[in-house]
Amino acid sequence: MKEIVVISGKGGTGKTSVMGSFSYLGKSDLVIADCDVDAADLHMLLGPDYQRSEDYYSGELAILDQDKCINCGACLSVCQFDGIQSENGTFRIEAMNCEGCGYCQRVCPTNAIQMETQKVGEWYTSSSKVGSTMVHAKLGVGAENSGRLVAQVKNEARRHAKKEGKEIILIDGSPGIGCAVNSALSGADYVVFVTEPSVSGIHDLKRVTELVKGFSIRSGCIINKCDLNSQMLDELITFMADAGIEHIASIPYDETFTAAMLEGKTLVEYDKGPASQVLIKSWEKIKQFAETEGCLK
Repeated sequence: MKEIVVISGKGGTGKTSVMGSFSYLGKSDLVIADCDVDAADLHMLLGPDYQRSEDYYSGELAILDQDKCINCGACLSVCQFDGIQSENGTFRIEAMNCEGCGYCQRVCPTNAIQMETQKVGEWYTSSSKVGSTMVHAKLGVGAENSGRLVAQVKNEARRHAKKEGKEIILIDGSPGIGCAVNSALSGADYVVFVTEPSVSGIHDLKRVTELVKGFSIRSGCIINKCDLNSQMLDELITFMADAGIEHIASIPYDETFTAAMLEGKTLVEYDKGPASQVLIKSWEKIKQFAETEGCLK
């Protein structure tokens, strides 16, 4: 059982469309893990049935009991995050500002403040429309600890892959280089970058490449909208060669990506045009790279 992670240095490169097509091509031979928990949207393409739902709890929030509060202001004097607000001599907790450090609770002379673990999201186990098990999640707006939720999703995906005897876990990672991406990369065997030939695309690919180097994971890259800027394309290909990133494929700008998404379909099921053919060949290449590395046995 091996893990292939699809990530991008920035949003808007077409990562979800690529991930959806790979999921469709892999069908029941794999387990899908949507670890882009901060902005999950893969479900729009794969139609999960939400068979099982679990609440996700993480982080603490200060709760103030007004009956016990003597309005002494001790909590206000120590809070560094504007989590304590005072209005007409009455104190209250501003939940959006509270960092859950618990300092206010420690200094309260009447035990009027308690710290409570918060429900910050949900995670699901589903059957997807492509025939594979899909583990996915949704983190609440502004909630913390996305890395821990990603770890929860991955562990559940691994459990299902082992139970079902699947060789591949296909993971959709978040854009960028934050905690959620680090968690998605942990234990991975192959990384697929999805990028575009633009200044921001190259800049952010360089950042995420440095991150992946720290994990010592073999990687390849799909260049989407490759005809966007020929000069940037040359620079991008040169960087990939220097960094040891395998060039999986280049996909010209194609409006069928948008048309497919509007119908809730992956590109490879929407039509069999040039972009779809590139993605089909890309999936075969990725499996070959993994087999060459001894990943899939």
